[in-house]
Amino acid sequence: MVATSSSVGSGAAGAAVFADSDSRKYRYFDPKGQRATHYEDVTVDVQPDPERYLIQDWIISFSNGKGAYIKDNTAAKSSNWHAFRAPDQEWERTHYQRQSKIETMVQSVITNARRAGAPKTFDKVWAKLLQAHLGAWKHAEFGLGTSLMQAQRYGYTQMINNATLTNSSYKLRLAQDITLYLAEIGMDIAGWDDELGKKHWLEDGVWQGTREAVETIMGTTDYLEQYFAINIVFEPLVGELFRSGFLMQAAAANHDFITPPVISAAEADYERNLANTIDLIYLLANDDKHGAANRKLFQGWVNKHEALADKAATGLQPIWSMPHSKPVSFTDVRAQSEERIGKILGELGLKR
Repeated sequence: MVATSSSVGSGAAGAAVFADSDSRKYRYFDPKGQRATHYEDVTVDVQPDPERYLIQDWIISFSNGKGAYIKDNTAAKSSNWHAFRAPDQEWERTHYQRQSKIETMVQSVITNARRAGAPKTFDKVWAKLLQAHLGAWKHAEFGLGTSLMQAQRYGYTQMINNATLTNSSYKLRLAQDITLYLAEIGMDIAGWDDELGKKHWLEDGVWQGTREAVETIMGTTDYLEQYFAINIVFEPLVGELFRSGFLMQAAAANHDFITPPVISAAEADYERNLANTIDLIYLLANDDKHGAANRKLFQGWVNKHEALADKAATGLQPIWSMPHSKPVSFTDVRAQSEERIGKILGELGLKR
């Protein structure tokens, strides 16, 4: 076992032997591959841990005596929280770069489409549908982004916090993109109502199941349950169902070639977030010491949030019958979402 400052009882230089302690790279961790990536260099051990290097315990503690970060913020257990590395290897600089590229693309699409007069060619029923239901969906994205923003504060390592926070940022960016998109095309469509989406989110029965699912996640006190519920359960059963299964498939058939590219970045966002979540949950579900207890915990989370997500998805069904042109049926896309979550849960050794 590699010695740490805690195990030798001293924080003096040279008192402990660890990864790269004999080099000039100042690296205190074992990289996942043969060489450490830039992502690992800027995230691993950035967040302190008394079990690794703080032999004097937490430098700053709250009034209740607890340190800045504690393992009790989630019911899940791990033999080594620091083992997780996000597959997308995203950190501040790369995240800002990707977000900037997406925003540039979205704004270019909207600007060029308006210049060509594209919003005026939308099917009139489809235009109303965007006001009401895409306008409602932005509240779901905002709620999930807000939940993840709160959740990231409690992750025990910087790698977990980074993955959760970038997930939050993508959600909040999409909510903002939808808001600005609807406001801009609304300037070209007579009788546009910017408040219609909020009204439907709060009052339309179609959306109340989704509201309940989102608000339940927001009210959860376990940060890892929030992260799990969003990416493992809600997104495949509700998020992808509405974004990919409705907006991106029905838009063009109703003379709308703008909405799909505006929404498309969210599907790429989810693939990254899903990969991160699966890697983290897989580590915990197969932990040598805590794996069995974690799998039982995760199965409980699946049962709880899947029931709410199923109710939400069922509630959205009437939207598929609203456009004049209906290129895809709710039954078909729901079957795809069922298959999708089945594969996700199968990777983790969980069941529906």
